[in-house]
Amino acid sequence: MNFEDFLTDFSTDFVNHQQFLLNAILAAALSFVLGQFYSKYGTAVSNRKQFGRIFMFLTLTTMLIIYIVKSSVALSLGLVGALSIVRFRAAIKEPEELVYLFFAIGIGLGLGANQATVTLLAYLLIMSLLVIQSMVLRKGRERSPENMFVNIRTSEIPAEDINKILSEHFKLVELRRMDQFDGQLDLSYLVETEDIAQIIKVKDQLLNQAPNLNFSFVEQRNIAV
Repeated sequence: MNFEDFLTDFSTDFVNHQQFLLNAILAAALSFVLGQFYSKYGTAVSNRKQFGRIFMFLTLTTMLIIYIVKSSVALSLGLVGALSIVRFRAAIKEPEELVYLFFAIGIGLGLGANQATVTLLAYLLIMSLLVIQSMVLRKGRERSPENMFVNIRTSEIPAEDINKILSEHFKLVELRRMDQFDGQLDLSYLVETEDIAQIIKVKDQLLNQAPNLNFSFVEQRNIAV
């Protein structure tokens, strides 16, 4: 057999359509659970529900490709050439999104190669670790204070009064920016809070002294103080 015959030779292994269907159902079920888990317990800021919906289709597509090309070297080389033309422009904003995408692809690769047992064991192991990590992070967030940006704009009360109100309710108050123009005072603080009730009390107290005051609270978990 020469090299050309080797490239064009297809494997004579019979494709078990029943096995393919069972693997496809298993892939759909595993990727659906993965998408639901990511939507509920993921930490990405983007729309997790919308992003989680693609996991099932990504997994099934990957599985289909592997089923088609695994028995033919020619098809495998053709796939490499075809994918080299494709340019993926979707921006991955957070590493967590990339991890879940590779997880979904891995499920499709394993079931596409008809390695259901290994894929299922790996899936259970990884999902167990993700659940443990989610529980640990949730408990850590419950115990640790949150860092938040407080942005205030007013022309009714001086900065000294605002500083006093914030200091009464928050353990840490850092003035990060102050701008004043046309009689408007813009203040940006980094504060540390442990309870949402503190934020509500600050809001109410500020509005009592300055009804036209504009303010916003923005969570900043990853900022070190």
